[in-house]
Amino acid sequence: MNDALARLYRRITMMVGIGRTTGVSDDRGTTQTLQYKTPFDVRGDTLRMTEFGFSSGLPAGSDVLILSLGGDRSSQVIVATNHGSTRYGSLNPGETVIYDAKGKSVLLGLEKLTVTCAGQDIEVLDAANANITASVKVRLTTPLVESTGDIVDNCESNQVSMKALRDAYNAHGHDVKNVQSGNDTRTSEKTNREV
Repeated sequence: MNDALARLYRRITMMVGIGRTTGVSDDRGTTQTLQYKTPFDVRGDTLRMTEFGFSSGLPAGSDVLILSLGGDRSSQVIVATNHGSTRYGSLNPGETVIYDAKGKSVLLGLEKLTVTCAGQDIEVLDAANANITASVKVRLTTPLVESTGDIVDNCESNQVSMKALRDAYNAHGHDVKNVQSGNDTRTSEKTNREV
């Protein structure tokens, strides 16, 4: 009886462990695998289970929480991870953040959504339409705004693009009245300051 209890105790104590990643991982398959080390051993090809819709490549030295199924160390899975030196902190209750090791983040804050690019580009791909709905205004703080296509303002009631307005302005002339004797009218040349 004592041997059975000792085996049961040993299996229970071996069910949960903590380790640290060594930097060697494989992210090609249906489930990511990692190599980690503990004070007792180094183990590779350990499955890392993550929540649906989220995936990350762990920096070397990340802490991992390891479950040994049934207390069997030959059947382990990583269920939680942390990288303390790059962890995004100071969150308020109810806030959520997605972040990386380089400082980029998407913060779902209590008052607003904040996207931090850390000096890198941001790109929206393969959108049929992209809409921003703001109740007050949209402000772009940048020295240059570019568009590869036409821009239409007041689009609910106006179908004329800014390019069409520019072309009309650049081609227009003004009548110059009464420049000769009589009632002759002449048209000025196109503007020399095109828009």
